[in-house]
Amino acid sequence: MTELVFTPDGNPRAFRDALGRFATGVTVITADTAEGPMGFTANSFAGVSLDPALVLWSLANASSRYRHFATAGHYAIHVLDQTHVDWLARFNRGGSGFDGLNHEVNPEGVPVVHGALARFDCAQQATHDGGDHLIIVGRVLRASYRNGAPLVFSQGVYGGFVAGV
Repeated sequence: MTELVFTPDGNPRAFRDALGRFATGVTVITADTAEGPMGFTANSFAGVSLDPALVLWSLANASSRYRHFATAGHYAIHVLDQTHVDWLARFNRGGSGFDGLNHEVNPEGVPVVHGALARFDCAQQATHDGGDHLIIVGRVLRASYRNGAPLVFSQGVYGGFVAGV
C-alpha cells in the first residue's frame, strides 16, 4: 500500500484528497435573502454542543452565495437521505434552487423543504475566520428528524451507508 503524504508546503490537492477519506453526510442549507429563498449543498456540518444546542458549518469565502449566508440571521440545515440525490443538482452552482420546489417558510422566515432526514432551524450564534472558509455556529431553535438512510459523500462521490458493517 502506497501512503501519500501532505506537508504544508506541498500539494494542496493531496490535503484535499486526504480529507476526502473522511466520509461526511450531505446537507442543504437554506436562508431567506434579498434575492428570495436560496440554498446550497454543504458537507461541512457538525454538532458542537448539546447544552446549549449548537451546530456548525463552513462557508467558502469564494462562494457566490457568501454574502447571503455569512450575514443570515437565521437559516435551516437539511440533512439529506439517499432519495434526495436530485436535490444535489438543484442546489449546486447554477441549479434551479427553489424554482418549482414545494416548500414552506418557518417562523423565522426561512424557506424549508419537507422530507429531509433531519432539519435544524438555527439562529446565527457566531462566526469565525477559518482560512478560506467562514465557520458559522448556529443556535438550534428547533430540530426534527425521521428514520432513513443518510446520503454520504466520500472521495468525491456520493453513496449510501450500510448499517452493521
